[in-house]
This record gives sequence, C-alpha cells and structure tokens, in this order.
Amino acid sequence: MEIASPLDAQQFSPQAPTREDIDEYRRLSAEQAAGVGIVSTVWRGRDYAATVSAYLSVSYDPPTILVSLYEGSRIAQAVAASARWALTLLSADQRRQANWLASPGTPIEGLLAQVPFRRGPATGSAVLEGGLAYFEAATTVVHEAATHLLVVGEVVSMGSDAGWHSGKSPLLHYAGDYRSIKAQ
Repeated sequence: MEIASPLDAQQFSPQAPTREDIDEYRRLSAEQAAGVGIVSTVWRGRDYAATVSAYLSVSYDPPTILVSLYEGSRIAQAVAASARWALTLLSADQRRQANWLASPGTPIEGLLAQVPFRRGPATGSAVLEGGLAYFEAATTVVHEAATHLLVVGEVVSMGSDAGWHSGKSPLLHYAGDYRSIKAQ
C-alpha cells in the first residue's frame, strides 16, 4: 500500500551536486555494510596493494569479479596497466593490514614488508595470509565512472588460505569504521 506522506529527500541541483550533496551522499551510503578486501598486483617489478570495500561478484559463469578503484590512486594505475590482479577478502582479525594498506601515504618500497602474504599461482600478485578467500583475475574491461575505474576481471584462480570455522568473521566496513559479525 502506498503511503501518502512524501519522502524526506535531498535533491541534487540540475547543474552539479554541491559539497553538501556529496557529504550527504557519503553519509547515507555509509549505511551499507561492505566486505573489506585487499586488491594487489605486480607492475614494473613492484608490488602494489590497497584496501577496498567496493567489489562484487559479477557472474558465476564464467566467474567474474569487479573492483572499484579511485582513478588517481597508484593501485588503479597499476591494476589497469598490469591487467592481472588479486583480491583477498579479509577476516575480522585483519584490521591492522586493512588500516596499513588503506593509508594514502604508505611507501611503495617495502609496502608489503609487514604484511604476511604468498604469491598467487596465476598472477604472482600478493594474496594475504589468513584471508577468508582470494580470487586472481585477468582484466577483461575497465570502465571510467566519475572519479573511479571499475575494473572487471575473469577469475583465473581462487582459493582460501583460512580454514573455515564457525567463529571466523569477515571484516566489514560500516558507518565509517571496521566492524565484524557477532555470532548469535
């Protein structure tokens, strides 16, 4: 049944969103819980890695995934250029790694020196130890969308480095902070 009262809405100006519009969008979109992962690649002989919360499964047949990367970031440039990358889905006990790789000022040299990882068998990209799952992908298309690159890749290898058990929880990002699921 339709409710007669109008929705409380902030409508964007026809020309372009204002700073207030953008801030409100950011606040409201933070109400979505999102899994936290690490995207990584090797480009020009160097490791690149960054924390992401904007990724999704696109298709099961063929297995295809997507990550959204800020276009001006080192990781976006490296992933777009290398065309082979990995996504590690983090467990709740990997907040330290998520924080380290989310920091915009992290050095390129030694970036992964304090993060335990193994090389993915198909791409050679870093797969973080203890992650709930990992996917290695070969880029099929890159779409520019506003300030981001949407990188779509066909999965070429996948697995899990963390044995599943009922107490294992994914690392989530919600309301501007990391969270975990508490078992009932």
